[in-house]
Amino acid sequence: MNLQSDDFELFALQRRFAQERSQIDARWKELQREAHPDRFAAQGAAAQRVAMQWSVRINEAYQRLKDPLKRAAYLCELGGAPVRAEDNTAMPAAFLMQQMEWREALEDASSEAELDALDDQVLGAKKQMLSECGRLLDEAQDPVAAVQQVRALMFVARFAQDVERRRDQLGQ
Repeated sequence: MNLQSDDFELFALQRRFAQERSQIDARWKELQREAHPDRFAAQGAAAQRVAMQWSVRINEAYQRLKDPLKRAAYLCELGGAPVRAEDNTAMPAAFLMQQMEWREALEDASSEAELDALDDQVLGAKKQMLSECGRLLDEAQDPVAAVQQVRALMFVARFAQDVERRRDQLGQ
C-alpha cells in the first residue's frame, strides 16, 4: 500500500464512476483488516501510529468511493476539473427554475402524500443526473462537463435533506 495512491488505486478499482458497492465494501473490510493497529502491537508504538494513519486514509477513501456524488466529484478533481462548489454557484436557468418550483412545493406541502410526491420527483431527477455523470465521466471522458452535473447533484442532495426536515416538522 502506498499513501500517495489515489482512492481507486488504494482499493484496486478501475478509475471510473460506475462501481459495485459490494466490491467497495468488501475491499474496505480487507484493507481495514490489513491495517488494523492491533495487528502491529508487537512492533511498537511507531508501527501502530503508521497503521492508524493507514486506517484513517482507508476510511477517507471509503467515504469518497461509496457515495456516488462524492465519487463523481473526486473523479472530476482527478481529471483536472475541481468542482469548486463553494465559489462557483452559477447554474443553468432551467435548473434554477426547477429548484424554485420545488422550494415552493416544499413550503406549501402540508401532508405526507405531498412530501412523498416531491420526494419522488427529487429521486427521479437525482437518478437522471447520476446517470448523466456516469456517461460524462466513463463514456465521454469529460470531467469538465461532469462538474456541472456534480454541482447540480449537490443542490438536489441539499434539497432532499430539506424535504426530510419538513417531513420531521409535519410529524411533530
